Amino acid sequence: MSITLDSARRRATNAQTGLVIKVSTGVGTGRTRLAAFDAALRNAGLADFNLIRLSSVIPPGSIVSEVGRHEQLRGDHGDRLYCVYAESFASTPHSEAWAGVAWSTREDGSGAGLFVEHSGLSEQQVSTDLDLTLEDLSIGRGGIYHPAGKVMASAVCEDHPVCALVIASYSAQGWDGHDH
Repeated sequence: MSITLDSARRRATNAQTGLVIKVSTGVGTGRTRLAAFDAALRNAGLADFNLIRLSSVIPPGSIVSEVGRHEQLRGDHGDRLYCVYAESFASTPHSEAWAGVAWSTREDGSGAGLFVEHSGLSEQQVSTDLDLTLEDLSIGRGGIYHPAGKVMASAVCEDHPVCALVIASYSAQGWDGHDH
């Protein structure tokens, strides 16, 4: 794939001025589904936030980056975390939990895009659902969006509930209104 000078300039500008949306994964186990979800959040590097779930639209100028737990956003205990996420649970021994987030971007290089999130019982089901949803959302918007990334996580239940989580964090904000 060749990159034109114009699109390279737009990407450089986006990297300097745009929002960096960080995508990480986590899996967790607990004696309850909620405890497993909390363990998955800790494993993804995003524990101790109040999650505010967004409707999956990526603003212009954004960069989506897959990161490890130690590279995720930081904040104070109880801060708001604006995010898109998929979570899946399994509580029957040997059953699987799969979660995935995928995104597409506009072909104009603006950084604008769309996230989709799905959960299910198999890798194939979640992957197919992500692909079909992105395709439908692009078609519904004139075909100007193209797949740009996909991240999936899985967990297998042994004897306690498990949670698989993929989370895309937009920003963390304290209750004083300041971003972290």
